[in-house]
Amino acid sequence: MSGRARGSSLEWNLLVVVTVSLVLFGLVMVYSATSASAALVNSNPTGYLERQGVYALVGFALMIVAARGDFRKLRALSPVLIVTALGLCLAVLVIGERINGARRWIGFGPAAFQPSELAKLALVVWTAAYLARRPPPQTLKELFRPIGVLVGLFCLLILAEPDLGTVITIVVMVSAMLLVSGTRLPTLAGAYAIVISLAAVASWASPYRRARLLTFLDPWKDPLGAGLQNVQAQISLGSGGIFGRGLGQGVEKIHFLPEAHTDMIFAVIGEELGLVGVAVLTIGYCVFAYAGLRTAIGCRDPFGKRLAAGITAMICCQAAINIAAVVGLAPLTGIPLPFVSYGGSSLVVALLSVGILLNIARGHARAQTASVPDRGGRDGGTRRAGARSGGGAPRARRHGDVRRVAGSRRGAARS
Repeated sequence: MSGRARGSSLEWNLLVVVTVSLVLFGLVMVYSATSASAALVNSNPTGYLERQGVYALVGFALMIVAARGDFRKLRALSPVLIVTALGLCLAVLVIGERINGARRWIGFGPAAFQPSELAKLALVVWTAAYLARRPPPQTLKELFRPIGVLVGLFCLLILAEPDLGTVITIVVMVSAMLLVSGTRLPTLAGAYAIVISLAAVASWASPYRRARLLTFLDPWKDPLGAGLQNVQAQISLGSGGIFGRGLGQGVEKIHFLPEAHTDMIFAVIGEELGLVGVAVLTIGYCVFAYAGLRTAIGCRDPFGKRLAAGITAMICCQAAINIAAVVGLAPLTGIPLPFVSYGGSSLVVALLSVGILLNIARGHARAQTASVPDRGGRDGGTRRAGARSGGGAPRARRHGDVRRVAGSRRGAARS
C-alpha cells in the first residue's frame, strides 16, 4: 500500500474513532447532567439517556448507509435538499413550537425536528455541487449571485427563529468551501466585512439579540436574571479545578445551571472532569478537524473536496462556537456541542454528515490503492489502474513493428 493510501486509511480510522468516542462520551454526560435533577422531582432518571440513545442508533444507522454509498449521487439531490430545507425553515416560523423564546422546532408526536440542522447539510451539498462545476467567484458580484443570495435567504429565515449560532456556522462553512475552491482572500474579507456590519445592525435592532450581547459584555450585572446562565457556567468551570469533582458529582447541574444537558454540557464536563476533561474533549475535536481537512486536501474529486471541507467546517465551527460561549468568549447562541449535547436533530444530522465524510475518505483510499507499478517510468512510481491511453487493450506486436522500431532507433542515432 502506498503512503497516500495509508494516510487515507488513517484519516478514515480517526474519523470513526473520534466520532464514536464523542457520541458514547456524550451519552454518559447526558445521563450525568439529567439523572440527579430528574430523581429529585420523582421523574425517570434515565429518560434523557434513553431518548438520546435512540437518536444515536438512528444516527449511526444513517452514518453507515452514507459511508457505504456513493457521495457523488448527492450532486443530483442538492436541489431537492435545498427546496426541502427552505420549505421547512419557512414552516417552522408558522407551526413551530416556541421554547425559551425561540421558534426552532417542529413537533412530531413525542419527538421534535429542527429544520436549521437540515439547512446546514443542504447548503453544504448544494454549495459543493455548484462550486465543483463552475469557477470560484473572484469578485463580490460573482459571490453574491447565486451563493450569497441563497445563503442570505437561509440566514434571514434562521435569524427570525432566532438562531444566531447556526447562522454563524453557515457563514463559516460556506467561507471554508469558497477558500478551498480558490476564491481570493480579499474577496472573502470584503464579504465578511459586509456580513459583520449587517450582523451588528441586526443584533442591535432585535431586543432578544441585544439583551444577549449586553449580557455577554457584563453577565455579573444581573447574575440572577439575564446573566444567570453565563455566571453559573463560569462557576461550574471554575469549581472543577484541574481534575474535577468526579463523574456524576457535579452540583451546578442540579437546578443551578440552566440547559445543563444541551447548550451548557461543556460546563458540566468542566465541573466533573476538570481542566483535563475539557482539554481531552477539545483535542478530540482538533483530531476530527485534522482528519476531515486531510480528507478534503487528498480528495481528487472536485465535488468531494468541497463537500469534505464544508462538513468539517460545519461540525468544528459549531463546537468552537459552543465552547467559546460557555467559557465566556462569545455571546450565548443556543447552539449545541456536536455529538455530546442532548438533541435528536443535531446528533442525527451530524452523524449523517460524518457518514458522507467517511465515504469521501474511503473513496480516496480506494483510488490510491488501485494504483499499480509503472514499469515504464524511470522513477519506479505508480500509475492509476486502467486502460492505457487510446482506450483499448494493447494489441499484439507484429514482426514488422519490431523492424520499424529498430529502424527508427538507427535513424535517431545517425541524426
